[in-house]
Amino acid sequence: MSPSTPQEGVLGEGEPARDEVLQPQQEGEEAGEQEEDDGFEEDEAPTHLPFAPSSELLDDMTTVDPSYTISLIRQLLPQGSNVEKEFSAKQGAPEEKGVNSDNGESAQLENKDPWEECGCILWDLAASKPQAELMMNNLVLEVLLANLHVTESPRVKEICIGIMGNLACHESLVNAISTQNGLTATVVNQLFLDDSACLSETFRFLAAVLRSSASVSWAEALLPDEILSRVLWIVGNTLNSTLLEKSIDFLSTVIDNQGVTAILLQPLIKVGLVDHVISLLASEIEKLSDESKFDRSASIDLILNFIEELSATDNCFELMSSSDQLIQVLDKIVKLPDKLEVSSYCASVVVILANLLADGKCTVPSLFHDLLFLEGLFDILPLVCDDNQARNALWCILARLLAQAQGIDMNSSSLEHFVSLLLGKFTLIKDDLESHRVDKEVELSAEDAYLKHGISASLNTICCIVERWIADKSSLSEEEAALTQSTIENARKLLNYCQNYDV
Repeated sequence: MSPSTPQEGVLGEGEPARDEVLQPQQEGEEAGEQEEDDGFEEDEAPTHLPFAPSSELLDDMTTVDPSYTISLIRQLLPQGSNVEKEFSAKQGAPEEKGVNSDNGESAQLENKDPWEECGCILWDLAASKPQAELMMNNLVLEVLLANLHVTESPRVKEICIGIMGNLACHESLVNAISTQNGLTATVVNQLFLDDSACLSETFRFLAAVLRSSASVSWAEALLPDEILSRVLWIVGNTLNSTLLEKSIDFLSTVIDNQGVTAILLQPLIKVGLVDHVISLLASEIEKLSDESKFDRSASIDLILNFIEELSATDNCFELMSSSDQLIQVLDKIVKLPDKLEVSSYCASVVVILANLLADGKCTVPSLFHDLLFLEGLFDILPLVCDDNQARNALWCILARLLAQAQGIDMNSSSLEHFVSLLLGKFTLIKDDLESHRVDKEVELSAEDAYLKHGISASLNTICCIVERWIADKSSLSEEEAALTQSTIENARKLLNYCQNYDV
C-alpha cells in the first residue's frame, strides 16, 4: 500500500478521496480524479502510516543504501531553486544512472510521474528513524518547503506534507523540524487549501507535533481566530471520512495535552467549538434514517468520542449541559429501536449523559418522565456490560432518573405504565446484576463504590414504585384483581429480587 495507491482507510489515500472534499469543492476536482487514478496498481507502493512500521519492514528500511535515499531527495528538487544549488554543493553532481535502476523498476515508471514515485518512496522511508535522520541531514525539509512554495499540484503538496508528517513522528527530530525557517507558517497555511487529501495530511502532521515536546510553539502558531475558525469550518463541512478522522484526532490532541489545552481550548470555544461539534453530531444522526446515504457510523463514533472528551472538561461542561440540541440528539440515539445497529455509540452516549447530570445542576425534566427514554437506557445495559466506565455511568443515570420519577406525583395510569416498563426490563436488570457479582472480600475502588451507590439507589427506587403499585392493586374488586393477578405476582418477584439483592 502506498501514498500513490488509492485505498479506503489508508492515510493519505490520494485523489479518490477528493470526490468527498469540502462541499463547495466537489465538482471542480472530479475531472482530475480519473487522471490521477490511471496507471496505479494496488499492490505497488509503500505504506506511510504515521507510526513506526512492523519490525520486518523496519529492518528492510534500514538496509536501504543511503545513496539511494539521497538520490530520491535529488529527484524532488525544484529546478532552478536555491535549494537545488545548495543540494548540489553538498552532494556534488548527480549520478547518470536512473534512480530506480538498481531496483529494476525503471520499466514501471514509463507511465508514472518520477517525482511522485520518488516522493511516495520517501514518504514510506520516513517512517524509519534511521532513514528519517538521513533525510534530515540531507536537506529534505528545505526540498519539501521549496516544493510547497512553488507547486500548484494538490498531489505534490499532499506528498510533501505526508513526508513531514512521518518525520514528525520521531520525537528526536521534532525540534529540528519546528525550528526550520518558514516551516511552521507554511504548514499552517496548508489549512486554507480546499483539497481533502492535503488537509488530511496537514491535520496528521499537526496532531503529531502537538503530541511532541514542541507542542507549545505549534499551539501558539495556531492561535489566530482566523486559523481556528477555519479548522472548525473544515470539521463541519467535509464529506471525506479520512479528513473528518484526522481533524477530530487533531482536536482530541488539543484536549489530551495539558499544555496545549491551556493555550488553545478557550480560543476554540470562543470561535464556536462546542456548537460546531454538536451540530455536526446532529447532522450525522439525521442521516441515519436516510438509507441512500453512505454508512457514516465510523464518523459518528469519532464525533461522540470527542464530545465525551469535551464533556469531561470544565471549560466545556457549562455550555454542553445547557445545550438543548445536545440533549435532543442523545435522546434520539437512546430511543433508536435497533440498538445493535448503534451499539458502538452507546458507551459514549451514556458517559456524556452521566457527565452532564453529574453535578445535579443540569436538570432535564422532559427526560425524567419519558418512559421511552428510560426504556432505551435499560436496553443499553447488555451493550455496555463489558465496559466498566459506561456501565457505571448508565447505572448512575438510572438512579438519577428513577429518583426524579418517583418524586413526580404519578396518577394511576402513569404508575401502571411505569411498572409495566420495569416488569418488561426485569430480565435485562437481573442478567446485568448477576453477571457482575463483586467479591465482598476485595476492597472496592472509588469507581466500584460509585457504581455500587448507583445500583443501590436504583433498586431502592424500583422497590418504592413497585410497592406503591401493589398497594394500589389491593383495593381492586375481586373481578379486577383476578385480571391482574399474574402481573401482581411478577411485580412481587421483581420487588423480592430488588429487596434481597446484596449490592
